[in-house]
Amino acid sequence: MLRRLTLLTGLGLVVGTVVGLLAVLFVDTVLWLFRELHELDAFLSEPVQYRWALALTLAVPTVGGLLVGMVRNSLPGRQFDTLQDAIRTAQLPGAQMPLRHGIASTLTAWLSLGAGASVGQYGPLAHMGAYLGSWSSRIFPADRSLQPIGLACGVAAAISAAFHAPIAGLIFSREVILRHYSLRAFAPIAVASTVAYVIDHVVFGREPLFQIEQHIVASPYEYLVFIAIGIGGALVATAYMRAIEFASRLAERLRWPIPLKTAAAGLALGIVALQLPEVLGIGQGVLRHAMAGDLYSASDLGMILVAKLLMTALCLGFGFAGGVFSPALLIGTLFGALVGAAAGLLGNEVSHVAIYAVCGLVAVTSPVIGAPLTTVLIVFELTQNFDLATAALVSVAFANLVGYRVYGRSLFDVQLQQRGFDLSQGRDKVLVQQHTVRELLDGDYTERLASDSLGSVRDALAKDGRGEAYIVDASGNYVGTLTVQRLLKLVGEGMALDRAAGEFAEPESLQLHPDTTVWDAMHAIRNFVGESIPVVVEGRLVGALSESAIIGAYLDIVQGVRRDEHAAV
Repeated sequence: MLRRLTLLTGLGLVVGTVVGLLAVLFVDTVLWLFRELHELDAFLSEPVQYRWALALTLAVPTVGGLLVGMVRNSLPGRQFDTLQDAIRTAQLPGAQMPLRHGIASTLTAWLSLGAGASVGQYGPLAHMGAYLGSWSSRIFPADRSLQPIGLACGVAAAISAAFHAPIAGLIFSREVILRHYSLRAFAPIAVASTVAYVIDHVVFGREPLFQIEQHIVASPYEYLVFIAIGIGGALVATAYMRAIEFASRLAERLRWPIPLKTAAAGLALGIVALQLPEVLGIGQGVLRHAMAGDLYSASDLGMILVAKLLMTALCLGFGFAGGVFSPALLIGTLFGALVGAAAGLLGNEVSHVAIYAVCGLVAVTSPVIGAPLTTVLIVFELTQNFDLATAALVSVAFANLVGYRVYGRSLFDVQLQQRGFDLSQGRDKVLVQQHTVRELLDGDYTERLASDSLGSVRDALAKDGRGEAYIVDASGNYVGTLTVQRLLKLVGEGMALDRAAGEFAEPESLQLHPDTTVWDAMHAIRNFVGESIPVVVEGRLVGALSESAIIGAYLDIVQGVRRDEHAAV
């Protein structure tokens, strides 16, 4: 046990340290690249500043999109890995995330963000952590159970470093990535999250995403408004996710080369940025000003919100690398601040706009990422304000209730479901779906030719001690099944035993394919009555399965899931 504890703790320390350092490097260099590419006024003479600013605003995201598209075009499957790939990998014991593909995805996300694409940095940080955690767990090849834990350690460390929120990092990795709360995973994830926080906040002294004074809720009646923000935030989140899906479908329909698509999205972003530069990049400054309520009017907030939503959908749909988390934070903040501006017209007994902005932030973000606990904890850890966290909790509760009904648990889960990886009914279904009946075939069944006599079929069944035989033609194609009961009935009716078995075989109404999943097979046998089920490929009999074999396989898989979820060490 001591060795096991040492391994788990060491895994957390290694992953937390490496991911913490790389998260700081990633964020700081993204900000540096963005400033270098977009803030060149200091190096330009006064007469040409305006013309250069216009040219760079259009050129930088366009050229950046072209480069990102070229990298994407060279990747296997022409796709970047995203956070849903980390979620999928974490559900499959022994599965690993390819580090080389992860490096390419992270570097192109860095380039996308530096070029000003309206995408998020926290998604790339999280799946960068997932890659590094998955890779680090290979140090312990004899223990496959450590691989999803290592992956979760990397994600927790990335979120902790990004938000200055070690508890939120811990919860996010378990709420969104692992989808269970085993004690075995708790210690290494907690260690990784804490170490990354110390590196980011204590060693490098980086400032958190936002800081809010100790504002309080001015009136208990405002909780009704916070409920409304939750409901409205769910609708805004749904519009945001639907817009991303629509842009992706539109990009698929266009027969353009991938680099041209990303370049076109960058050009469109640049054109919008000529009027609304707030749509460029991560938008941390916009978020802070919206919370402070010191710069934007209600009309400004509304315009930036709509533009940010549409430009993010366009950039992600047309191939830029990046996440959905950061834009959701900004869109939610703008939505909440807009509601706060409207509430301010009602009188003086209204809370500071920051409270409304934070409620909007969590109300939009939580349905997008499917992490209600994480979003509330991020608010509490960043602000240390219980009053604000309580208001956010109310908005999150209603946002998730409505968001689940109108869209689904999260954008990640819906995208995984579209790829045939359905987490809507829990981890049991996902893992059972990874196993097919092909794994259960053992050749233990009675097979006779259609030309064989009824008597020979009877003798074969008596010898094998079975109640049914599968009849095939000379090519091995399934003709039907003959049961002992049917043979006895035929003999009782005076049927000669030298008649060909193929004349009397009846095909089973239920037939399985080798690639039928154990999950689907379990549902298929719900109303099945018989000894076994034929497994057929294009008419050819390749095996047979008993109900007990299918049920036994299902129970073994589910028991394995329970062992992982309740393992202590």
